[in-house]
Amino acid sequence: MKSHFFAYVSRMRNIPRWALMRNTFSENVQEHSHMVAVLAHALAVIRNEIFGGTLDAGQVAVYALYHDATEIMTGDMPTPIKYYNPEIKSSYRKVESIAADKLISLLPPELRESYRPVLHGEDEEIHRLVKAADKLSAHIKCLEELKAGNLEFKRAAEQTHEALVQMRLPELDWFMAHCMESFSMTLDELE
Repeated sequence: MKSHFFAYVSRMRNIPRWALMRNTFSENVQEHSHMVAVLAHALAVIRNEIFGGTLDAGQVAVYALYHDATEIMTGDMPTPIKYYNPEIKSSYRKVESIAADKLISLLPPELRESYRPVLHGEDEEIHRLVKAADKLSAHIKCLEELKAGNLEFKRAAEQTHEALVQMRLPELDWFMAHCMESFSMTLDELE
């Protein structure tokens, strides 16, 4: 049996994000997933090293790498639509689950059970950190767009910031206090 799973995953780079917004630079799902993995890993390390957690930071990064893999099948649905009302949100979750099952079916049978929990986001504690990293990545994109003079992202920056504050995660709050300012700085200011 030939497996098409990894060929599909490589197509994440063809799925644009922020389709309803005017962007000064484009972002695709593959780029976004990489940044979410970097941020989720950092949040796990912060939890473990500063707040005494015991998460496997590598496993958190893997979950983050695949957190939007179902968009290979569904495309990237804009957040205002995805969360417009409970019915759409519930229906979209069902579509995501079906897409995850389809991706899993593209793997050789002996690999499927290893990928199932990752593609379905089954670990709730890891899922919560990946969700925080996902929102953090969106907020960083907003800050970068604002830094480039694109006021189209002003409201999104406010909304993502408020969502991050509402998550009430100590490791996220620590990251916001110690690392976020850098994303608003120029390269020269970072030195």
